[in-house]
Amino acid sequence: MQNPVENYWHKRLQDLKKELEDNNFEVYIAQTAADAKDIVFKTLLPQIAPKTISWGGSVTLGETGIQDALLNDSGVEIVNPYAAGISRDDAYELRRKALLVDLYFTGTNAVTEYGQLVNLDGFGNRVAALHFGPKNVVVVAGRNKIVSGIEEAMQRIKNYAAPVNVMRLDRKTPCLETSICQDCSSPERICNVWTITEKSFPENRIRVILVNQDLGY
Repeated sequence: MQNPVENYWHKRLQDLKKELEDNNFEVYIAQTAADAKDIVFKTLLPQIAPKTISWGGSVTLGETGIQDALLNDSGVEIVNPYAAGISRDDAYELRRKALLVDLYFTGTNAVTEYGQLVNLDGFGNRVAALHFGPKNVVVVAGRNKIVSGIEEAMQRIKNYAAPVNVMRLDRKTPCLETSICQDCSSPERICNVWTITEKSFPENRIRVILVNQDLGY
C-alpha cells in the first residue's frame, strides 16, 4: 500500500467523525491548520452569522490563526478575556460575558474513539461554555488529541497536557518541576474542573473540526 501513514490517519479520522456524528456533533475534517481556518471563515461563519464571538484559552486556536483573523477582520463584537493589558477582574467579567455569545471557540484536551470530548479546566469558563450558554460552539482538535477512551484521556491530560500548560504559563505547581501530576493543592493549580461531553445537546450545537495535524498540547 502506498502512503501508509496518510491512509492510517484518513481511516482514523473518518471513523472518529462517524462516532462523533452518532453523538450529535456536527463534524468537519481539515487536512491542515490553514484548512481548519478556511472551514471557519468560508463555511461556519456564513452559516451561523454570529453577532458576538468569544473563545477559551487554547494553543490549538492560536496555531490555526483563527483568533488573530477574527480580531483583525470579523465584523462582529469580540468578547476577548485574554486581551493584553486588561486587569484580572476585567478578564474574569469577560469570561462571564462570554457565556452569552452567539459563537464560542475552544480546543479540547482529548477526544475518545467513542466520540466523547474530555476536558480539565482551571477557571471552568471553557468547559461551562462548551456545555451551556453560547448558542453555538466550535471545537478544533488536532489528531494528537485522539485517545482510546476516557481512562487514557485522563492520563493524557494529567501527565502531559496539564504539566505542559503549567510550563507554558509558568505556574508555581509541583508538576512544573516533576512534569507529572502530583494532585497538588497549589493556589496556582490549573486542574479544577473535569468534564466529559458524551453528546452535543441540542443536536449539532457543537461543531468539531478534526485536523490531520498535531496541534496544541
